[in-house]
Amino acid sequence: QVQLVESGGGLVQAGGSLRLSCAASGRTFKNDVMGWFRRAPGKEREFVAGISWISGITDYTDSVKGRFTISRDNAKNTVYLQMNSLKPEDTAVYYCAGAPYGSSFPQANKYNYWGQGTQVTVSS
Repeated sequence: QVQLVESGGGLVQAGGSLRLSCAASGRTFKNDVMGWFRRAPGKEREFVAGISWISGITDYTDSVKGRFTISRDNAKNTVYLQMNSLKPEDTAVYYCAGAPYGSSFPQANKYNYWGQGTQVTVSS
């Protein structure tokens, strides 16, 4: 059992920045893949970014490339999502999730543990 706790969401103006954190605890998870997903009002959940604990390999959805950066701190058991140049269309609840080693980053159904989510609101 792995527990994930997200933090760092909030209200920001367009063009601003936020850093989301996802603190992990519980069973050994350092072989896993970690992902950030988001769900905007009236829309389906979508993949945002992913990272492998072991290799550090990352992946991003096209709409955030060049603006968002996912990273991990092994010592703190924490995954981060640095979000720059935020746009109103980035407004959503952001979720952190974990999947077994080797899972495809964007496939939400591969992720078997999730955090509670944190709200990000970008005003125009």
